[in-house]
Amino acid sequence: MAYFDLQVNGYGGIDFNQDDLRAEDLHAACERLAADGLEGILATIITESLDTMAARLRRLVELREQDAVVQRVITGLHIEGPFINEADGYRGAHPLDAVRPAKLDDALQLLDGAGALARIVTLAPECDPGLQVTSRLTQEGVVVSAGHCNPTLDELKAAIDAGLSMFTHLGNGCPMQMHRHDNIVQRVLSLTDELWITFIADGAHIPLFALKNYLDVVGLDRAIVVTDAIAPAGLGPGNYTVSRWRVRIGDDLVARAPDGSHLIGAAMSMPRVIENLRSIGLSDADVELVTFHNPKRAIGKS
Repeated sequence: MAYFDLQVNGYGGIDFNQDDLRAEDLHAACERLAADGLEGILATIITESLDTMAARLRRLVELREQDAVVQRVITGLHIEGPFINEADGYRGAHPLDAVRPAKLDDALQLLDGAGALARIVTLAPECDPGLQVTSRLTQEGVVVSAGHCNPTLDELKAAIDAGLSMFTHLGNGCPMQMHRHDNIVQRVLSLTDELWITFIADGAHIPLFALKNYLDVVGLDRAIVVTDAIAPAGLGPGNYTVSRWRVRIGDDLVARAPDGSHLIGAAMSMPRVIENLRSIGLSDADVELVTFHNPKRAIGKS
């Protein structure tokens, strides 16, 4: 079975968000991804200064042009941030000093860095004044996904009208404690017929029993499973440094801050994620739908 992952920050010890990414390292990461069954991925660049993000995007584009294996595995780029909600909880592990409201010139700078490879931009609709960035990205053929955000239901509906078509890792990028009814999870679940909804299925970002509930509500036809893998994914337990963060990966293959206070990306390979999906009753056909067909359809590749 082949898989297609819309959110991969790094793999096999290689961080796609490093400034000095080497050709041989990117090649090795893509070989490991292919060996783990990935037909394709979106390499994901996360919140940093605009110049840094644009340079990292350009570096990925440049290295990809030189390597057939990388071209085959990295089919596009996912830009996650920096136009996200700065509040604790919603921001997640994204650095506060780099978070900013969405501005069209800033978004175009990132698109320019990505060349023709930008496939998804994750942003907070409530941080996009007049939804100008959402509208322009949609016109450019980029999938706009809400994430690390807390829009009202009306703001979310307006963003959908402007072109928003996806929600990034539902149940994450939000505080541990929220209003018990009027919260971002419930708002998104009320609009499942209009959004592709992605989930991190490592069993920690969402407990597996809760993931099953979400999938039952959303329906498998609109659900997408991602790994949100960071550089240590595929290496096993240990202590690692990834960009600004020190990361501890336990025997459960969950990436946490050293004090265990919060999650920092994910470190589980797609084959292990598939085991989780089967454990909550998904058939092979179901697994193929949420890990291969739906991701490709969502970005217009099938």
